[in-house]
Amino acid sequence: MSAPFARKLAIACLSWLCLVTGSSAADTPSQKDYTHEVYPFLGVDWGGNVFVGSAIPYGMVKLGPDMETFDGRRSGFGYSSSGTILGFSHLHLSGAQGKYGNILVAPVTGPLDLNDIKTPRTDEVNKVGYYAANLTRYQVKAELTSSRRVGFHRYTFPASRQSHITINLASAFGLGTDWQAQKFLGAEIHLTSNHEAQGVARFTGGWNRGGEYKVYYYMTLDTPADAVQTWTGKTLTAAKDATVEANTPIGASFDFTTKANQVIQAKVGISFLSADQAKQNVAQEIPAWNFAAIHAAATALWNAELSKLNLVGASDSQRRQLYTAMYHIMLMPTDRTGENPNWKSSEPYYDDYYAIWDTYRSSSPLLTLISPDRQRDIIRSLIDIYRHAGYMPDARSGNDNGRTQGGSNANVVVADAFVKGLKGIDYETAFAAMVHDAEVPPADPQKEGRGGLKDYNEKGYITLADERSGSRIAEYSYDDFAISEVACGLGKPKEAALYASRTHNFEHLWDKDMTAEGFKGFLRPRNPDGTWAPPYLVVRGTWPDFFYEGDIWTYSIYAPQDMRRLIEMAGGNEMFIRRLDWIFLRRHFDVTNEPGFLIPVLYNYAGRPDKTADIVHMILEKAFTDNRAGIPGNDDSGAMSSWLIFSTLGLFPVAGQDVYLISTPRIPDASLALGNGKKLRIIAKNLDHDGLNRYVQSATLNGVELTTSWFRHAQIKDGATLVLTMGSAPSVWGTKVPPPSMSDAVSPLCSAAQPSGN
Repeated sequence: MSAPFARKLAIACLSWLCLVTGSSAADTPSQKDYTHEVYPFLGVDWGGNVFVGSAIPYGMVKLGPDMETFDGRRSGFGYSSSGTILGFSHLHLSGAQGKYGNILVAPVTGPLDLNDIKTPRTDEVNKVGYYAANLTRYQVKAELTSSRRVGFHRYTFPASRQSHITINLASAFGLGTDWQAQKFLGAEIHLTSNHEAQGVARFTGGWNRGGEYKVYYYMTLDTPADAVQTWTGKTLTAAKDATVEANTPIGASFDFTTKANQVIQAKVGISFLSADQAKQNVAQEIPAWNFAAIHAAATALWNAELSKLNLVGASDSQRRQLYTAMYHIMLMPTDRTGENPNWKSSEPYYDDYYAIWDTYRSSSPLLTLISPDRQRDIIRSLIDIYRHAGYMPDARSGNDNGRTQGGSNANVVVADAFVKGLKGIDYETAFAAMVHDAEVPPADPQKEGRGGLKDYNEKGYITLADERSGSRIAEYSYDDFAISEVACGLGKPKEAALYASRTHNFEHLWDKDMTAEGFKGFLRPRNPDGTWAPPYLVVRGTWPDFFYEGDIWTYSIYAPQDMRRLIEMAGGNEMFIRRLDWIFLRRHFDVTNEPGFLIPVLYNYAGRPDKTADIVHMILEKAFTDNRAGIPGNDDSGAMSSWLIFSTLGLFPVAGQDVYLISTPRIPDASLALGNGKKLRIIAKNLDHDGLNRYVQSATLNGVELTTSWFRHAQIKDGATLVLTMGSAPSVWGTKVPPPSMSDAVSPLCSAAQPSGN
């Protein structure tokens, strides 16, 4: 048994032991603790939207505070650095907003005013699997921890004749009438004893504009209440059962007379199947009342994940940033295996793909490296969603697909796993799902599938008759490359040729004569009759626009399948390098959004890895920090965090291909544990703290000289050591052979997919 496997087994056993027997981590041999490196508040400000509270890796329950600012604006994702706590809800996203905030529990002292349950807080603490704060208005200390499907609350009350634990079923984020608002549809509550409540709350909508989702709950307290009450509307009564329809407040209060420092604990099980299942979740996952043991179990689970990254010589700030990034990428998607209300299946079930449009670029390739079993199950879930719902999602939340922002990017996720040899996946059915995306127009193109598909397949381009035609043409072209890759590997020559023939469809919207700021050749809209429309020069478009969340500078150079061809179209290497320089110097690069993730490393395709090093170094220095504003935009389920991890280690994946591009490392010695017990180690010789020696002078991979600024997955999958010798000036290293492109003499696709094979 290998040492890493033995360590993981010990940690897994520890977690199981804590959950079942109530024993604590202190009863077992100590493991190295990585969790103290994690700073969960990193990224809460300036749009990072990261989750604050308690969760286990990929846990269904994310228990944390829901807040509003001091001027009364409610946070769309839960947290606000300045403001008041409304209570603690059990379902959250991370790095995004506009969904959930369900089953809100709040401790209260004094007279109970249903319209005014909120409090400032002090002494706030968030560690992995643990949140605490002093609720100053009520003089209550709140502490939270959780298991996969259960939230565990511990409240320390003052002496009071009026102490309450309330549960609000109608609360949620972003309630309203806006087209992407959540809507409360109704709820039930049943007080089955003086310390238990159960029922269901129903919601619809949110950012993904999904259908109805039902959150079942079971709440039990360790202390019987002196009295219990329910409310509907604004009225508290002694009724033990209550039901309401849409937009009517509903909840319950457990009322106590408390002594000073009296602790009252509550466990809240969540299910998407039934209230009885929610109750079973409590019995299975947290049978005892040992708060410390559950926190210890959560810590052990996180340590097993965080230990996959090892850093030697990193600064305290770098350690804080990177281990927090590891934490963030494992909060979503959500493992809801056994909690699927829509169909029964023996396959894994994951939800909260929010959204693959963000995560396919770097999060998925990172999980393929460090958590291949998890990534396998995630992809199996995508395939099973296709079997039962008709399409693999591009975004999914609340057990419903929606929305599709660009392409059918699950295609790239599947191809990425396929070309890297990830086992245990039904690739034949996955391929059928990919072809379905490429051939069957969806009823609602914002929900799933590909909009504008008829024109794309018949004309080779999408016109202004359909929205987002520019960003779609770029993404569909790459999605079809992904399909062709899988077709090649599965021995499907006809399909390989068909989808390879569509990978250059982006050229049909390329106007070689369009000029902007001295550069020629950009993507340009076409009218429904095929004529050119005026250039689209908006910086950051949205749903009805030509480009979605990007502009001509971003999408016109997105062709990872054939950068050689795109560079030729843009005027050759020197002109392309000048264009990239201009993008960064004139701030056309948007570090806050995912469409530009590849742009900093595109210099490698034009023979200038030194410029890649300059830009990556600059972005890491300016855009990422270790404080509350430490992420430059929405973390988007860990997408930004995974970009940070790869870029700090000095490499970046070309998602959907078996290629990694080398940039510039910021850590002298770092390693990623691979799923097979091996590791990828990256050593940067002569690296200095200030980053002056950021240029690669020479490299070896597994002791063999590496002259290219890229390498393949097969070279590292069984463990590898990449040694980069760094210097203070650019060198000729990596300038001769660019990364693979379809237009190479030897194409990355099989012979059947070449023009001569059609």
